[in-house]
Amino acid sequence: MAILECRDLSKRFGAVQALDTVSLKIEPGRVIGLLGPNGSGKTTLLKLANGLLTPTGGEILIEGMAPGNETKSAVSYLPDKPYLAEWMKVRQLLDFFQDFYADFDRDKAMEMLLRLNIDENMRIKEMSKGTREKTQLILVMSRKAMLYLLDEPIGGVDPATRDYILDTIIRNYNPEAAVVISTHLIADVEQVLDDVIFINQGKIVLESSVDQIREEHGMSVDQYFREVFRC
Repeated sequence: MAILECRDLSKRFGAVQALDTVSLKIEPGRVIGLLGPNGSGKTTLLKLANGLLTPTGGEILIEGMAPGNETKSAVSYLPDKPYLAEWMKVRQLLDFFQDFYADFDRDKAMEMLLRLNIDENMRIKEMSKGTREKTQLILVMSRKAMLYLLDEPIGGVDPATRDYILDTIIRNYNPEAAVVISTHLIADVEQVLDDVIFINQGKIVLESSVDQIREEHGMSVDQYFREVFRC
């Protein structure tokens, strides 16, 4: 069974058609790049999968169920905006995640925090942007979820931090799960992707494996993306 399936999924905000009859399947054991220009519908799709929005038309299924209380334990979501309360200490965040998610592995989270010299008594407001993003990602990747939805996980951080974040994603996700990375920084994530979904103006433009793009077009994913979306 597909971990995530969309059937003619649509979402409209007033006069804006954010998603337009999207149909796709995401299988377990794959790392998928959800790639498209800003405003293409990437964040809307991830929010629908996480149950933060409801479809205007069609349906979206997580392990065969509509997003809701039953699917929350299957999905670990990293939004594109900071979401941690600035007054909280890292230790309090660990407590919160442990209370809220039965699948949260506190030992794994502590191991990653120690490796980065992030003190569990540090408050979020005392952190640099890069350290905040690392902390948010550690919390998300320390869950034993079946679907990881990561919205711009490397946006706005330095190249060394990007490398660490991508390494953290690949080393820590459940191999029976699927990871969806939404980004426009394609060259930076290409090496960790198995498959790609190109999306533009709310429509799926392409679904392919990374190997297929390289073999059929003789280009990297980044080069092919630029070709497809050339202005």
